[in-house]
Amino acid sequence: MATTTERNGTGRGLGARLRATSKVLPEHARAHNRSLVLQHLFHEGPTSRADLARATSLTRVTISDLVSVLITEGLVEELGTRPGQRVGKPAILVGLRTDAYQIVAVDLTEFGRMRGAVLSLTGEIMVRRQLDIDGRTGDELVDLLTRFVRRLVAAANHPVIGVGVGSPGIIDLDGRVVEAPNRGWYDVPLAEILGERVGLPVHVANDANTAALGEFTYGGGSSGMLVVTVGAGVGAGVVVDGVRVHGQGGAAGEIGHVTVVDHGECACGRVGCLETVLSVPALRRAVADKNTEDSDAALASAGRVLGVTLAPVVSALNLDEVLLSGPRDLLDGPLREAALDTIRQRTMPAINSGLQLRMAALDEDVVLAGAAVLVLSAQLGVS
Repeated sequence: MATTTERNGTGRGLGARLRATSKVLPEHARAHNRSLVLQHLFHEGPTSRADLARATSLTRVTISDLVSVLITEGLVEELGTRPGQRVGKPAILVGLRTDAYQIVAVDLTEFGRMRGAVLSLTGEIMVRRQLDIDGRTGDELVDLLTRFVRRLVAAANHPVIGVGVGSPGIIDLDGRVVEAPNRGWYDVPLAEILGERVGLPVHVANDANTAALGEFTYGGGSSGMLVVTVGAGVGAGVVVDGVRVHGQGGAAGEIGHVTVVDHGECACGRVGCLETVLSVPALRRAVADKNTEDSDAALASAGRVLGVTLAPVVSALNLDEVLLSGPRDLLDGPLREAALDTIRQRTMPAINSGLQLRMAALDEDVVLAGAAVLVLSAQLGVS
């Protein structure tokens, strides 16, 4: 994760380890200009007003007005002059007050617990929490999630600008859970419910899409990648040419309920979905009470099923890499190796010659990181 950056003219940018994840599509000019300024300060670090004007192609009058507003809002502060500058009138640097606000992020990927954190604006995790789900689904799980978010907000030592949640299921752009069978959620306006209950802006997205956002932004993921999340269910987040793919209805990457075998009842009511083979509960059952050799064979079998599922996706999108996010003891070994071998066997050399299949760089924090980016993008226009 990114760490707090020195706030001076010679230090790295506040978002020095970050890359832009989407184009800013403004609803009106002032919002667009505001985003341009915040984006630049976030990624490049403290900057003079004149340099801001040159970098954003905005007039100095516009920059001066915007910076004044952002200082009033407490998002930006003056930091003195650039060290070592001797010729001419010294320029006063302005920078983001990344220590003045925090973000709450929640990861609902895992089967038996929810994980949460309080993060700085630069992605540094300040507080960690987790809470057992104890089999709750439906409204009971929403109530438990509400209490968990309130605990996290209370643990913050600076004002919280918003809450980001990565959840399994098909989730629309308004944060409505269209369908999440493993959680018992169908047509649940989760972002709206949580927002009303905790009194903060809440942004909810599919956990796999959120993982892709976090890995691309903080973890150095390539511009053409697939992040497969393995937890209570299975999902995938897709990035093509540096843009996260949403798809019709926001369901892009929903591979967990693709039928891959002819047995095994799924939580969605169908038989043979990928989740019946690859989810953490399914994998735990597959290796239970087995010796190392038999356990490796069972994991390799699941990896081959995954490879068969992913081969047409990798080929159709010409992806650079596939990342796995989930328990390393299950995924990083025979399963990962068998999946990569299968993809290579089923795709052309022009597609698979440079393909990597690796574990997510951010490991268990990948969804939390992506949830923080959801908030930064929505509340500050920073991505």
